[in-house]
Amino acid sequence: MNREDIRYIGLLFREIAGRERKIAVCTFLLAILEAANPYIMILCTGVLVDGVYRKESMESLLFYTACALGLKLLFRVACSRMGEWFNQKLDYTRQLDEEQLNRQSLSMDYEYLEDTHVQELRTRALARSYYGIRGWLLLQVREFLKGIFSMLTALVIVFPMLAGGAQMGGGGMFSLLASLLLLLVIGVLVWGNYRAGIYYTRKSVEILDGLDGIHNKSAYYLDLLSGVESQKDLRIHAQQRMIRQDVDALFEASRKGEWRIGQMYIRRQLIGVTFPGLSGLCIYLFAGIKAFLGQISIGNVVSYTASIIQLARSASRFAGCVGRMKSVADYSRDYMQYRNLEKRKRQGTIPVEKRRDGRFQIDFEHVSFRYPGTEEYVISDLTLSFEIGEKMAIVGPNGSGKTTFIKLLCRLYDVTEGCIKLNGIDIRKYDYQEYCALFAVVFQDFCIFAFPLGENIAAAGVVEEAAAEDALVRAGLGERLAKLPQGLATYVGRQFSDGGVSFSGGEKQKMAIARAIYKDAPFVIMDEPTAALDPLAECDVYAGFDRMVGKKTALYISHRLASCRFCEDILVFDKGRVVQRGSHEELAAQQGLYRRLWNAQAQYYQQP
Repeated sequence: MNREDIRYIGLLFREIAGRERKIAVCTFLLAILEAANPYIMILCTGVLVDGVYRKESMESLLFYTACALGLKLLFRVACSRMGEWFNQKLDYTRQLDEEQLNRQSLSMDYEYLEDTHVQELRTRALARSYYGIRGWLLLQVREFLKGIFSMLTALVIVFPMLAGGAQMGGGGMFSLLASLLLLLVIGVLVWGNYRAGIYYTRKSVEILDGLDGIHNKSAYYLDLLSGVESQKDLRIHAQQRMIRQDVDALFEASRKGEWRIGQMYIRRQLIGVTFPGLSGLCIYLFAGIKAFLGQISIGNVVSYTASIIQLARSASRFAGCVGRMKSVADYSRDYMQYRNLEKRKRQGTIPVEKRRDGRFQIDFEHVSFRYPGTEEYVISDLTLSFEIGEKMAIVGPNGSGKTTFIKLLCRLYDVTEGCIKLNGIDIRKYDYQEYCALFAVVFQDFCIFAFPLGENIAAAGVVEEAAAEDALVRAGLGERLAKLPQGLATYVGRQFSDGGVSFSGGEKQKMAIARAIYKDAPFVIMDEPTAALDPLAECDVYAGFDRMVGKKTALYISHRLASCRFCEDILVFDKGRVVQRGSHEELAAQQGLYRRLWNAQAQYYQQP
């Protein structure tokens, strides 16, 4: 690990400790208890062996045994209780991760939500461990500290044996040199074990990184194949065989990756057994010689050799932990970068003017826009003005910039060049929430949540029932609402309630329209508002358009040009520019894109 890795781990751990101080203290204490626990029996066994060798009384031997068992029981109970509390907190840490990440998703600039790299930062920290990035960090910190405390304890126990001969004349000098040689051999073995642990852990992480794409695609299939809508398409188009082959290929690739990780684990375990075994052999030989020379007792032979073996094992686990800490650092970096994404959107402070007539002037002044990370302009040098209170339509071929125009108007993105003004003031200077309150939008990819119907319409937990019912009636769902036994309290879908109702796509689109009506904003935008409706329902929506929006501004984006006949002003987009503007009659009489689009669709509409 480098300095940056340590910094990110420290930042995240301080964040955890700042919010949950007890979990940081528990991690430290639990590491000490678990590190010291094996040495209780090691030391007590040595004392007991010495007692037998010295032919002490049975009462003394029983006392030693009782003390050893008592201390062991005390440590086990303390470790168990503290470990149980620690594991409960691990469950909480994942929930905390999700809460923090969701909070960031709700508050970050919209453009980040369409950035694949940013979304990978979000998922990576949660994907690698059941406990999330915080829990994974706490587990590794616990193992890291446990390894350090265990090795230090072993060195403290063994040090008297290694240094003991230095006070005994010539033989003492020989004993000291032998001790130094033993330390060198054990150090080489421990270092080799450590490096092997680092190597195999790094290789395992690299394999796991290579499996990320496979696991993500497998998770996608898991969600996809559990849905009713996807299963209808799969059966009608006989795609089961194709999907099954792809799933089988993913499984095989995952199996091979897991097999490689398994092979790494086996090799690591072999080295983990071999190196401590060699260390134990050396220390047994050395301790046996010292015992034969009368420099240490038989009980010390047991204590010292067992401690050295425990030292080697602890070094082995510590090495693996250090390797995993590198992955923790990487995920901590991703997590902190996601959490600390800078606000690119300019935060204005000017309040929006409150007008009783609800009329505002919107001006696009030489506006150009390209999506972050791209060089191609989606909107190019767009200049136009319109006054809220009108009914407008935006038409044009796919990719002409219609939806992007709405995203800029609603300030989901800020312009790349030029500016948009509201009543002569750059919209970036307005308070963002107040500005957004001007718009009620039904996007083409609208979302209806698995909440009660009333909450979906109100977009809030508190519902004005009369206003919600009126919005549903005006959107064409009055009869459907009357047939619902629980009315506005009816859940949409059965994800959260067995009494929920499965609504059709057209009904959900009407809900989205009703939500826009309920908001009662001065500006109503509908992006393909009739895409999921049948022709009769589409006709009802258009015929009742004035009734639904009243005196508000209405802006339609539609591929179905029949909607344009209900609008006073039509903007024709092509390649990010407005190439025509006027009423239906004016544009239909001109040679141009609108006339070509209208003639291509006119056969499907019944002329009045």
